[in-house]
Amino acid sequence: MIATILPGSTNFHAVGYNEHKVSKGVARLIEIQNFGSLGTFHKPTPSELVGYLQKYSSQNSRIRKPQFHVAISCKGHEMSEDELLDFAHQYLKEMGYGESGQPLLVYSHYDTENTHLHIITSRVAPNGRKIQHSHERRRSQEVIDRILGNDRKKKTEDDINLAKLYTFSSFAQFKAIMVSMGYEVYQKDENVFVKHGGKVQKEISFSEIESLFKSGYRERTRCRQLRSILKKYRDVSSNKEELQKELKTKFGIDIVFFGKKDTPYGYMLVDHANKTVIHGARVLAVEELLDFSTPEERFNRIEDYIDRLLTLNPKITQGEIYSKIRKQRAYIKKGIIYFDDQSRPLKPFMAEAIDRNNRIAMVELFSPANEAERDLLCKIFKVSRTDLVDISPERTHYHIDAVNRLREIFNDDTVTSVRSQLHEEGFIVRQDEDVTYAINFKQHIIINLTEENFNLDRPRKQFVKQIERQKYQQQTKPTSRFSGKGKLRDAGGGSHSEKREWEVGQKGSYDDVDDGNSIRR
Repeated sequence: MIATILPGSTNFHAVGYNEHKVSKGVARLIEIQNFGSLGTFHKPTPSELVGYLQKYSSQNSRIRKPQFHVAISCKGHEMSEDELLDFAHQYLKEMGYGESGQPLLVYSHYDTENTHLHIITSRVAPNGRKIQHSHERRRSQEVIDRILGNDRKKKTEDDINLAKLYTFSSFAQFKAIMVSMGYEVYQKDENVFVKHGGKVQKEISFSEIESLFKSGYRERTRCRQLRSILKKYRDVSSNKEELQKELKTKFGIDIVFFGKKDTPYGYMLVDHANKTVIHGARVLAVEELLDFSTPEERFNRIEDYIDRLLTLNPKITQGEIYSKIRKQRAYIKKGIIYFDDQSRPLKPFMAEAIDRNNRIAMVELFSPANEAERDLLCKIFKVSRTDLVDISPERTHYHIDAVNRLREIFNDDTVTSVRSQLHEEGFIVRQDEDVTYAINFKQHIIINLTEENFNLDRPRKQFVKQIERQKYQQQTKPTSRFSGKGKLRDAGGGSHSEKREWEVGQKGSYDDVDDGNSIRR
């Protein structure tokens, strides 16, 4: 759980920031308290909200920046919006912002991977006094720990003991382990201080850490592996933050940089899986590690990136590629790379591979259970590489439910047209050699009617009767009489001519009507 106290303001600019998010559809005002009857139908405008907060805060003219703006977020979605809102109320009360009459705006944001709220109020209490704000950030962390029941000192001790199990050869490497766990560590005189939540949680002697040094640790094989991994993922990352995330997620490796944020002078690799720390210079120079493409080189880098993605995953689709390159402000569509309002065609072999993969993905949505189903779907979706399509022998419950539903239709004597009923259920019938299939393109279901022992004679007979009835109606229809000087229409040109019988008959053959030509793709 993190509470980030954001800068104060004289004009409550946080209201405009959050309302802009609302207008973009990525945030919502979920709570408003103690704003009276402000606004038409109690729906105040952003300027009315700001005006009210400024007027309320004018009770205490000594406070130059009365805005209190805090963002509260949890890890991922481990808490729901309602649970986080309850936590926020407890937090505000502990911090001194929970008195009756305190104006409050709470916005929920949906533009990150974490559930998080933004809270806006005034640093002025309802009675006009200034709300206590000394050591605010440290106090904020203590409040969070108290609400959640965290024992930060105990956790710090546990993490230090865990770090001692790693192989490291210097204080800098020990520090890298602790930094990867979220701590600040520094040495003063003969002691080491471990800080978290803005407060020193543990003090240990330097000699205790020094006694754990294992000098000269370096495993050449592992360094070569790490060099290969770093170069591969550097080339498919747009910045060092993305590279750090990829290495941590995929390999459990933390990259800990030293120096200024934008211009680090070095780094350590904390390999959590092997509980080791390796100096980055022994693997890949920091300049080489951070050799990300410039905007002018981006098209070449993106194309190389896509090529590598296709090598790592030969079946990667356009959507999956988009999720990777959108962080670089780029996307592909129909074989074209788009970046910063410019475009360039992909190399033909890549464009063809992506188009093929998109079609393969469409086939695999049907979960074909055998080669016959796979081959038919590949024919429909024009997939030439049938060997790349996965077969899923296990039937889903959707498939089983659909079979049972079609069996009800076939066995129901009250159904006058099985074919029409199939269409109502979203199925078309497809004949492939001696096998008949029912296919639902919307729900991605394919059913082998022959294998499932459906009575296929019934719909055929019904269809023949329908054709004969249409022919009879056409033959017995009375000839129209016309008066005046108007000419008779050409008997062969209208939709009611005798040629219509031929059209119905040709279009109506049970074996030909769903031969694939009439399927919308």
